[in-house]
Amino acid sequence: MNWAFLQGLLSGVNKYSTAFGRVWLSIVFLFRVMVFVVAAEKVWGDEQKDFACNTAQPGCHNVCYDHFFPVSHIRLWALQLIFVTCPSFLVVLHVAYREERERKHRLKYGEGCQRLYANTGKKRGGLWWTYVLSLVFKMGVDVTFVYLLYHIYEGYDFPTMVKCSEHPCPNVVDCFISRPTEKRIFTIFMVVTSLVCILLSLCEILYLVGKRCFECIHRMQGSRQINKARSIANMRSSNTHLDSNSKKLASKGQPKPVFNSVKTLSNCDFITHNVTLKKIVHPKMKILSSFTHPHVVPNL
Repeated sequence: MNWAFLQGLLSGVNKYSTAFGRVWLSIVFLFRVMVFVVAAEKVWGDEQKDFACNTAQPGCHNVCYDHFFPVSHIRLWALQLIFVTCPSFLVVLHVAYREERERKHRLKYGEGCQRLYANTGKKRGGLWWTYVLSLVFKMGVDVTFVYLLYHIYEGYDFPTMVKCSEHPCPNVVDCFISRPTEKRIFTIFMVVTSLVCILLSLCEILYLVGKRCFECIHRMQGSRQINKARSIANMRSSNTHLDSNSKKLASKGQPKPVFNSVKTLSNCDFITHNVTLKKIVHPKMKILSSFTHPHVVPNL
């Protein structure tokens, strides 16, 4: 393995990650990859050779081993680490694509042209979706492999002895697993680190989505305040325009326009008012009725 190349990739991934992503990357490559390379391979080793059964029947040993260990733990973890780290490198490739596109744009239109991206490494637009989808994919890979490990081996425990009755074994034979305690410890360790990585990926997704929602709400509030300020400014400008017109009319000797908001009564309203007044007047006060004849309508 070329560790310089791996270090360059890791530094690129770490550059465009959030705090949750940096912790996730540290757990993956310090606790999972290093433990896998340094310790786990030595513990498992040639496990089929160390799997012993108390029978000399040809083929029984191989059949029993395949029955209890259809896929080796070490190979399953290798596939898991490959699938879980590839999406992180896709983010680096997306940033490299942006930088190359920006370079070609400058070569075509000159250095003083408008930039395509304000910051090629900022998680906006397609890069944001690439980053979020990579988190979803990584979380799905970890969940899938944790479930497969539990489903294939019916748990995370390693028994010292298993009983096998597969053909061509003559009867129920006892088979013994080498280093069961060490394998149990490493299995639990890898499962726990996978669960921690799942939790970190989920927290990072919630953080990114929540941050984007907060930015959208803040942007909407800002646009509302701007529209409100514009409407107030328009009202003030219209009032200023009216005042200036009034001053011009006053300077020319013309009276200012008066806007009368008093409602003018119609003839029918006046008649109805008089009739109503006559009804509510006391009968003894007949003298008042002479002043409110229903057919006498003043000219308003």
